[in-house]
Amino acid sequence: MQTIHELTAAFTKGESSPVAVAEEYFARIAALDATVGAYLTVTRDEALAAARASEGRYRAKQPRGPLDGAPIALKDVFATQGVRTTCGSKILERFIPPYDATMVARLKAAGAVLLGKTNMDEFAMGSSTEHSAFQLTRNPWDLARVPGGSSGGSAAAVAGGLAAGSFGTDTGGSVRQPAAFCGVVGFKPTYGRISRYGLIAFASSLDHVAPFALDIHDTALLLGATAGHDPLDATSVSEPVPDYVAALSGQVKGLRVGVPDEYFGEGLDPEIDRAVRAGIDTLRDLGAAVERVSLPTTKYGVATYYIVAPAEASSNLARYDGVKYGLRVQGKDLIDMVSRTRAAGFGAEVKRRIMLGTYALSTGYHEAYYGQAQKVRTLVRRDFEKAFARVDVLAAPTTPSVAFKHGEKADPLAMYMNDVYTIPASMTGLPAVSVPCGFNGAGLPIGLQLIGRPLDEPTLLRAAHAYEQATPWHTKRPRLG
Repeated sequence: MQTIHELTAAFTKGESSPVAVAEEYFARIAALDATVGAYLTVTRDEALAAARASEGRYRAKQPRGPLDGAPIALKDVFATQGVRTTCGSKILERFIPPYDATMVARLKAAGAVLLGKTNMDEFAMGSSTEHSAFQLTRNPWDLARVPGGSSGGSAAAVAGGLAAGSFGTDTGGSVRQPAAFCGVVGFKPTYGRISRYGLIAFASSLDHVAPFALDIHDTALLLGATAGHDPLDATSVSEPVPDYVAALSGQVKGLRVGVPDEYFGEGLDPEIDRAVRAGIDTLRDLGAAVERVSLPTTKYGVATYYIVAPAEASSNLARYDGVKYGLRVQGKDLIDMVSRTRAAGFGAEVKRRIMLGTYALSTGYHEAYYGQAQKVRTLVRRDFEKAFARVDVLAAPTTPSVAFKHGEKADPLAMYMNDVYTIPASMTGLPAVSVPCGFNGAGLPIGLQLIGRPLDEPTLLRAAHAYEQATPWHTKRPRLG
């Protein structure tokens, strides 16, 4: 499996072509995806047309940039004009958007070849991709295990060599956690850095568009092509987009790295503890200054998230009523029709979160639950602000465990705790990345999480890149065939 920058360098030199590479990926998808289950929709015709156009530009020595011809997969949560967009739900099983999400439009403008739409937990609600209404996605490192979620299909596609890069969404860890489980890079930028326009919403104040890649160089390319202000998204950040690739100096001498005590407590797998601490030691050996910090409100993160996120989901998912688009189940009157449609169209986890959120927002409970959760969210943000007054980057585990077996976490609370280390950065909108940092005794990947200051993606990329270049973990690939 080649990285995006290796592929496009070969295109430029005439050593390969976008059409030939696209055909290779489709052949691999045909051979392996029935086992992995990464894709819900494969867009072969559209992708080959884009690849032919890209090939013509390379022949004319006029490529559009470093993503021209790159084969990319998209989580099935982004609106794609003329291509089915299901959000992993029966309620949108036949929905075909009339427009592209801004992020999708920017990838097309950059010349990317979009291979298809990947599987996910329904409406991005889950940590294992077991809540898809359509199929199971398997971890390429061990087919008996989950790829993580909710962006499990996108992570599995990159890890399994079924796409050179992909995009998912990270609401509570849904890119970083599957990246750790699948042994790839997952980068959540600052909230608003990449437009959410055309993203089917789960929790609007928490949803982040985020890429998966085989290495940090590719991550920088994907961020650079999609970041930037969008007038169609009121939460879009209007700050200029830095040259992310230029930030990859490989140097971290003098960088101050904070290690939060609360991320290394009870419940952390000892093998993950050792691997992450070894990763931190590597940063120290490269010249970074490492010190302990405290984020005392971390212990409230999961509880707070599971009030805020379901409350926002309850509001966002109210639009699926069988009236304007999506599934409709006939009833004796409007109320009966809406009730029947939502009962048939939503899965158990989505229904659970809608009910939790509706209760938290109900009269008499709004301030006690949602209002209080927002206050705690502010305290979490202040903890990070205090830490970043002393350090430049925080280093911690991405997940408390490695990928678990399908069906192993049937208890919803056990599943929710899987995001304990990723939720705080999502709630505060901070940029964060998971990079491979080793394997456990069973050969399953482990992720090192780095968290940065708001809009300071360049420092985060620099630190991750320096670590990556000093270690072999990002070069390891599963054997799928």
